[in-house]
Amino acid sequence: MLAAERREHLLGLLARQGKVVAKDVAAELGISEDSVRRDLRDLAAEGLCHRVYGGALPVSPAVADYAARQTVTPDGKRKVAAAAAALIRPDSALILDGGTTALAVAESLPPELACTVITHSPTIAAALVAHPKAEIFLLGGRIFKHSAVACGAAAVEAAQQISADLCFLGVTGVHPEAGLTTGDADEAAMKRALAARAADTHILASSEKIGTASRFRVLPLEAVTTVITDATAHPALDALRAQSVEIRTAP
Repeated sequence: MLAAERREHLLGLLARQGKVVAKDVAAELGISEDSVRRDLRDLAAEGLCHRVYGGALPVSPAVADYAARQTVTPDGKRKVAAAAAALIRPDSALILDGGTTALAVAESLPPELACTVITHSPTIAAALVAHPKAEIFLLGGRIFKHSAVACGAAAVEAAQQISADLCFLGVTGVHPEAGLTTGDADEAAMKRALAARAADTHILASSEKIGTASRFRVLPLEAVTTVITDATAHPALDALRAQSVEIRTAP
């Protein structure tokens, strides 16, 4: 089999099965594991897969910069945001993570809803300034420009001083084996700090994030209350439900 054919075969496995196991592909094709690993390295260098021990997982498209992510599945993000906003009760306190889906949640809050919003995203804080009944607490720290959020030691320390009823957390990947992941270590740490300060944590995951993975784990799947998604038919969803993960499908 030519290298180009192996490449297409690997990409097909990622699309159909949600992972590639190097030793299984090597046995199937009658080639060495080194050849498979070399092909996976080449695909990873092009941003077409996420390498893990023993193989690879589908790479998340949500690792693009903030401006680019605003154009990715905007309808799906609005559906997820509406489903998330419906969970917020009057006079509750919520932690709202950064990112484009979280911004859609802020924009979905009914103007008559009285609530307290705690966020480390200047973008979200600014979007809520005109909300008549939302009290806003902005956590400060070093701004991670990729997601327009505060991260680092100062931001984590600030997060440890607050508490909330709900936390709406964005991730770049939701995968039944890799768990909940994102592309930056400091951002992953900040997300963990935020989730630890809420009674319930809900994951905002538009369809392009389901079945994909990024480099840094945020939380294990069992640590969250629900995964809110607009995806309706994906093999990863069945695998997540088999692990007792509650999936809330946005209408």
